[in-house]
Amino acid sequence: MPLLFSRLSRNSRIAVCALPVVALFGVAAAVPLPYAVAQPGSATDVLGKDKEGKPVISVSGVPTRETTGRLRMTTIVATGPSIDHRVGDLADAWFREDRAVMPHDVVYPTGGDDKEVSEYNKGEMLKSQNAAVSAALGYLGDKGKGAKVDLHLSDIGGPSAGLLFTLGIIDKIDGNGAGGDLTGGLDVAGTGTIDADGTVGQVGGVPLKIKGARADGATVFLVPKNECSQAKSGLPDGMRLIPVGTLTDAVSALSELGKKGGGGKVPSC
Repeated sequence: MPLLFSRLSRNSRIAVCALPVVALFGVAAAVPLPYAVAQPGSATDVLGKDKEGKPVISVSGVPTRETTGRLRMTTIVATGPSIDHRVGDLADAWFREDRAVMPHDVVYPTGGDDKEVSEYNKGEMLKSQNAAVSAALGYLGDKGKGAKVDLHLSDIGGPSAGLLFTLGIIDKIDGNGAGGDLTGGLDVAGTGTIDADGTVGQVGGVPLKIKGARADGATVFLVPKNECSQAKSGLPDGMRLIPVGTLTDAVSALSELGKKGGGGKVPSC
């Protein structure tokens, strides 16, 4: 009888101690958490046209060339800063390869509401476009003198298209410098910011961008070199990763890749 009482007493203590834990999970499930859920977005070919049917890159003032192949700038789509996520919302996304749970301050570093974030992203896109033009014309030297470049991409914000804009401008004016396409006729995607001096900067959401690009048909992905290890996480079959730290790295890698024989000298993550 004493033994039975002891066991009952212990079970009672366990049950009582468990109540605050259950209550804690109940509260956590109801409290909004500072995270956003992201997924692959569009992969727009900067050598082609945007959703409005306008050329993404228009060049005047210098001779231009017809291009083949594709240069896809990639995006992610994330829930807005005003969306409240709870534990249940995040649990599903956490275990899916086509979703990512990211802290709000990573996706929306400026904070603010949807309108403020949208305005910030538009400003970052404009800065990246200006830097891309400067980097491309600087790289082209005399071949770019007199060129007037207009970039048009609707409904997309942020700075991470800078590298692909730059490569697109170069391809339209000079190709690979030897009469061929910079892409070698391949379906190339990528991401990365660009500075006017040609430095490529890292971005976020690389694994999701790679998945989106592969789904759209890309077989090569240019990734900022500091994000190689992240990019290899869940890498889709048939996708080749090329690390780049500068514009020169990117142009050289693509030129080698386009050579007959498969471009064995091209770096890989």
